[in-house]
Amino acid sequence: MKTGVAAAPQGAAAIVHLASEDDAGGADPVQRARAFAEPLLAGQMLDTGEEALTHADGTAAVLQQIGGSPALCATAYLVYASDYLQRPEEVISKAFGASYASLVKLTRKLVQIQRAARGGLPAEGDTALQTERVRKMLLAFSRDLRVVLLRLASRLQTLRWHATTRLPCPVALATESLQVFAPLANRLGIWQIKWELEDLAFRFMQPQEYQRIARLVDEKRAEREQSVAAVRDQLAALLAGAGLHADVQGRPKHLYSIWKKMQGKGLDFSRVFDTRALRVIVDDVAACYMVLARVQQAWEPVDGEFDDYIAKPKVNGYQSLHTVVRDGEGRPLEVQIRTRAMHEHAEHGVAAHWMYKEAGTKGYTGVSVAGETGDRVAEARKAVLRELLAWERDFAAQGAGEGAPERAAASKGAGKAAGTAGEGGERIYVFSPQATVIDLPAGGTPVDFAYALHTDLGHRCRGARVDGAMVPLNTRLVSGQTVEIIAAREGGPSLDWLNADLHYLASPRSKSKVRAWFNAEQQAQTIARGREAVEKLLQRLGRTAMERQALAEQLGFRNAEMLFEVVGKDEFSLRNIETLLRPPEPPPDDDHVQLRAPRSAGGGRGGVLVVGMDSLLTTLGKCCRPAPPDAITGFITRGRGVAVHRSDCSNLRQMAATSPGRVIEVAWGEPRGDKTPVYPMDVVIEAADRGGLLRDISEVFAKEKVNVTGVQTQSTRDGSTARMTFTVEVADASRLGTVLAQIHHVSGVRHARRK
Repeated sequence: MKTGVAAAPQGAAAIVHLASEDDAGGADPVQRARAFAEPLLAGQMLDTGEEALTHADGTAAVLQQIGGSPALCATAYLVYASDYLQRPEEVISKAFGASYASLVKLTRKLVQIQRAARGGLPAEGDTALQTERVRKMLLAFSRDLRVVLLRLASRLQTLRWHATTRLPCPVALATESLQVFAPLANRLGIWQIKWELEDLAFRFMQPQEYQRIARLVDEKRAEREQSVAAVRDQLAALLAGAGLHADVQGRPKHLYSIWKKMQGKGLDFSRVFDTRALRVIVDDVAACYMVLARVQQAWEPVDGEFDDYIAKPKVNGYQSLHTVVRDGEGRPLEVQIRTRAMHEHAEHGVAAHWMYKEAGTKGYTGVSVAGETGDRVAEARKAVLRELLAWERDFAAQGAGEGAPERAAASKGAGKAAGTAGEGGERIYVFSPQATVIDLPAGGTPVDFAYALHTDLGHRCRGARVDGAMVPLNTRLVSGQTVEIIAAREGGPSLDWLNADLHYLASPRSKSKVRAWFNAEQQAQTIARGREAVEKLLQRLGRTAMERQALAEQLGFRNAEMLFEVVGKDEFSLRNIETLLRPPEPPPDDDHVQLRAPRSAGGGRGGVLVVGMDSLLTTLGKCCRPAPPDAITGFITRGRGVAVHRSDCSNLRQMAATSPGRVIEVAWGEPRGDKTPVYPMDVVIEAADRGGLLRDISEVFAKEKVNVTGVQTQSTRDGSTARMTFTVEVADASRLGTVLAQIHHVSGVRHARRK
């Protein structure tokens, strides 16, 4: 094949212009790419049975025919050569540039998807698998428009090879070509590929019908084309003689189009009048009707075969005059008459307004187009992508069965229609300002869009513009809209976004991102609360210099953060840390012989008498702190003599129940010596916590001349209540009543009692 590729022809589709780029000087990229790929592809066979190098040559030739640039044609070789490289993206990026490497990567992924799914492609019936693959194709196309041209050219070359070699074409391959690739080419205005794909797929899928239609068309294709050319020249001369400036074009009707019209309208071949057609393009609407008059004067009109789509345009905006006449030999000829603007819309749709050859927007070829040109190229890209979205919707509706019209209407409708979709896993596709397609679930909102772009952008989302207009953040988006996010410099999501009744989020991914943010925030607050509690404890114990990580490891935690978190959740008591850093004193051993009597009570030499015995060692129970004139009872211990308890002591009752034989009667004796014995007692006080509380209570004890030997204080977590235990020494328990009465008068004291 010839590897030199000419510039894109004037009649090339808009997407071909948009996806092409003007190459800088230097060696022909097609020659370089073919020389690079030839040693890799020579002798290699594709899964269809075609030689890889032959397929690459054919694909490049198709791209050349539709007006692709040399750079676009060169990628045909690089895509297939990449299958035989160990690190294809890296190698191609170094040899040809990042733009080629990106295109190769996207195309290879798409080819893998198609190859994997083609084996399960049904010829008819359930098309869920096809629809899902079409959506993946759409996303690949949206990232680089050159991918769609490569795939269309590659598929056409595959069908051409099967036709040339007369080898059977797999039904699944032909079905996919007819159901997916031909409608795609039709949407994008690439008519050369669309018509040839349809005819070839028709030939392989229904060979008998194809041959029948071919026989009905009594002329060979070349002869039909010559016939159309002759009539075209005749009409052009007629209009020129009438002073009408017109561009007359002609083409024969393709076999698949003829068969489809016969099937769709139930017509006999003799009633298919547009097997040959002419198209007349003029400058204005008035000229359209003048041409119509000349045509119907020159040839015989066919009754009932005239449509005025200028006065009454089609729903999609199509405008044209259609008439059928019989030429001099009596053969039917369809004539379409339209203005140039109508023709552009009919041929290319919205994409026809932007016919640029610039080097593409950022992400196409590595060249960034700025300013007005960049905006126009972005608009062009959006126009083509909207056609891709419409193609995807049409395909999905086509496979939806009886509900297809309703589903198609819902997907094409306004916002209120889009709000009811989504239960069946439907998707919408919206644009970023840079014309990137974002895939969202039906019912998706600007917040979902922000999270799809970047998690941090979603957190900071504060407003949105849809097609240039400010909208609420819970607005349900529709396919084809352009969304721009207004974000704060910092901040997080709103808790309202998780309220299902407010409809801020439709994407499960967005919901999980918002929940994760709030979970992380709550965890940080919990850790901070736990850290503060641990720091206060270490400060009170005088261990502020201790490493927090070492402390956590000693307590069995992986790190200090985990320790702070469980402390902040009240799942780990600070007493465990206090026990580790300050081990408690071991409890007294009952079997240990106490050599000294308690200092306060004077032991058995004066404080307590054991009935029937003398000089027997006695100790006062710390649990109940007995003192005269309390009723007391003794309990014989092992090694500590007789333990004296108040008769109503709960510990005494438990010990007497288990060892009743060790209970002994005791009584208060007369003091010996000059000093009056004193006895320790515990006073429990509960009060509203405030500054100076401990000082005020201590002043009461000092005023009453009561010696305080110990005090313990504890405050509740919220700091509202203080609980204090004072250990005091008094000679008589009755003396304590006066002291407690004075304590009750202290501000904030709620309760004061003997323990």
